[in-house]
Amino acid sequence: MASATVSDSVPIETAHDDMIHDAQLDYYGKRLATCSSDRTVKVFDVVDGDTQRSAGHTLKGHTGPVWQVAWAHPKYGHILASSSYDGKVLIWKEQQGQGASAGGWTKIKEHTLHSASVNSVSWAPHELGAILACASSDGKLSVLTFKNDGQWGADIFNGHAIGCNAVSWAPATQPGSLITPQQNNAVPGQPPAPAQSIKRFASAGCDNLVKIWAFREDSQGWVEEETLEGHTDWVRDVAWAPNIGLPRSSTMS
Repeated sequence: MASATVSDSVPIETAHDDMIHDAQLDYYGKRLATCSSDRTVKVFDVVDGDTQRSAGHTLKGHTGPVWQVAWAHPKYGHILASSSYDGKVLIWKEQQGQGASAGGWTKIKEHTLHSASVNSVSWAPHELGAILACASSDGKLSVLTFKNDGQWGADIFNGHAIGCNAVSWAPATQPGSLITPQQNNAVPGQPPAPAQSIKRFASAGCDNLVKIWAFREDSQGWVEEETLEGHTDWVRDVAWAPNIGLPRSSTMS
């Protein structure tokens, strides 16, 4: 049996002037976004696994180190979120056909409700809409939602004592929906309606906890569903495993 080979790594000259904190490929692996303590975000085109020999696009707007970047699903366009020590979340969009100073990238939202460093940003599954969760050192979590009227709604609430370090969305598919499809309102002779998606995400904090949050449609607000204990020090990251409708849903922290 032939053994698998790993291609040589390709170094990328980003031209950042300070430490790089995050690097994320977009949905198709055609764009690479990086962020740095030099207070900038850079976007590079990627072809056949290699960045193009250009300086890329430099996005300026933060006044402190930029900790994290996150790409939205391409159904919403080329949209990128960035979070920074300056307490801001900036959402950028590439405007096709525009010769803007940042290569066509425009800041479409500046989220300033946090009073301390914003350490993590994460886009919800695209089935739920253009929704962004944010975690801050001020101990609060916030959720930005793009509305049908073209405006951004914002919910902000207490998350973790001392500070919040990370957020991760649950899959839109409910656990068990593949094996036991919904029978409610089923029409005889027709397949049952698909399971309703639930907005849910996990957060990690400086209080040694992981918390699970869900959106309640009846109260139109976010509620804490579960508190997961076990760590004896800060929880610096959390990730929700993919779910294809099997009975279990898992997180790692």
